[in-house]
Amino acid sequence: MLTILGFAMIATFLVLIMLKKMSPIAALVLIPALFCVFVGKGAKLGDYVIDGVTSLAPTAAMLMFAIVYFGVMIDVGLFDPIVRGILKFCKADPLRIVVGTAVLAAIVSLDGDGSTTFMITVSAMYPLYKRLKMSLVVMTGVAAMANGVMNTLPWGGPTARAATALKVDASDIFVPMIPALAVGLLGVLALAYVLGRRERKRLGVLTLDEVLVEEPETETVLVGAGSAAASSAAAGSGAGRKGGLGDAAGSASGSGTGADEPDEDDGMLKVLDPARSTLRPKLYWFNALLTVTLLTAMIMEWLPIPVLFLLGAALALTVNFPHMPDQKARLGAHAENVLNVSGMVFAAAVFTGVLQGTGMVDHMARWLVDNIPAGMGPHMAFVTGVLSIPLTYFMSNDGFYFGILPVLAEAGQAHGVSTLEIARASLVGQPLHMSSPLVPAVYVLVGMAKVEFGDHTKFVVKWAALTSLVVLGAGILFGII
Repeated sequence: MLTILGFAMIATFLVLIMLKKMSPIAALVLIPALFCVFVGKGAKLGDYVIDGVTSLAPTAAMLMFAIVYFGVMIDVGLFDPIVRGILKFCKADPLRIVVGTAVLAAIVSLDGDGSTTFMITVSAMYPLYKRLKMSLVVMTGVAAMANGVMNTLPWGGPTARAATALKVDASDIFVPMIPALAVGLLGVLALAYVLGRRERKRLGVLTLDEVLVEEPETETVLVGAGSAAASSAAAGSGAGRKGGLGDAAGSASGSGTGADEPDEDDGMLKVLDPARSTLRPKLYWFNALLTVTLLTAMIMEWLPIPVLFLLGAALALTVNFPHMPDQKARLGAHAENVLNVSGMVFAAAVFTGVLQGTGMVDHMARWLVDNIPAGMGPHMAFVTGVLSIPLTYFMSNDGFYFGILPVLAEAGQAHGVSTLEIARASLVGQPLHMSSPLVPAVYVLVGMAKVEFGDHTKFVVKWAALTSLVVLGAGILFGII
């Protein structure tokens, strides 16, 4: 019964958010609460929620202060050179912009943190997508898949969890998987090329000067860099578009954004405003060194990540904006993003708390494992790779790697399949996992990109699952899995 109710709860949640019958926050809270009553454990709902909130509180704190930190770095102009470089490469060509999104997300993913990756990627690319009226779900989908492949780095989380759960060395898992993961990343770039060609065919190509045309607006430079309420309409920014682009506004495939969107986003469209009052050119190298030090400390695990971002945000605000009114203005400018993301994380805590507290997730996993045909025993590595795709989407990484993977590894050993093969296969589902509703970082991605979570889900699931299968196929072809 718990197995059926578990699958029913997840299916109900996904259907309602994809059909936009409920907001993600409401669905994450109300649906698990209702199913908790169905299970007959409504009296323990409070305990489950508190457990979930307690487990995710450090993540919520990290995201809150990370958004403030990177928002301040955007305000002061730290990423302006990166945007200029991307602009030079992209040349206002939709194809290059989509490919550039994948490349940028993959490079920034080297720090091992999905939230950081999405904040930097969206901050750099959002103005281009918005100005050219490109599909924003293409941006979120490509960024999530590129980050999902790179999330398998030993310091990214899944590899370390697999190594810990199975008591093997992380390098023995990751290094042999590099060729398969490289093929997966090439698959993401190829997909970005195809999606970019589709966008180019739909929209045409602007000149760089047309994209950078100045508008008499506010100081805002990038996503979250200023108050949306202070912005004025920029609807005419598509003028001069080739190929009848003015008629294509908002027709982006699968995107929930378009010409009928409120003007509150238009203040974010200034890609590079050298006259904005928040710029701190004299502090550029201080901010760059602070950011490099912060990311290094995060990778080296000198302090817990929430503590690092808390200290970094406080230091960045104090040095760049020493006057209290200026600090309050910067905090107010990023309050919307902070509230949206932290609220989503705590709502997700209800979902995960009920799933785990009622035992539904354990029953679902055991049911899947028990229904593996006996003849598939010698192919448990392949089975693990296939199962990792849905299981890491519907479960947290901790739940899968510490709860399910040891069971799969034990079944594989009984049929002569090495533990290392099982561990490598378990990484296959990460491209899809990064878009799971249980991953806090995805709410940073869709929140900053102003994309409905349901739209992102409808777009990315099929492509991310395909990317995972490409990694699995490459692993089998190369004899890694």
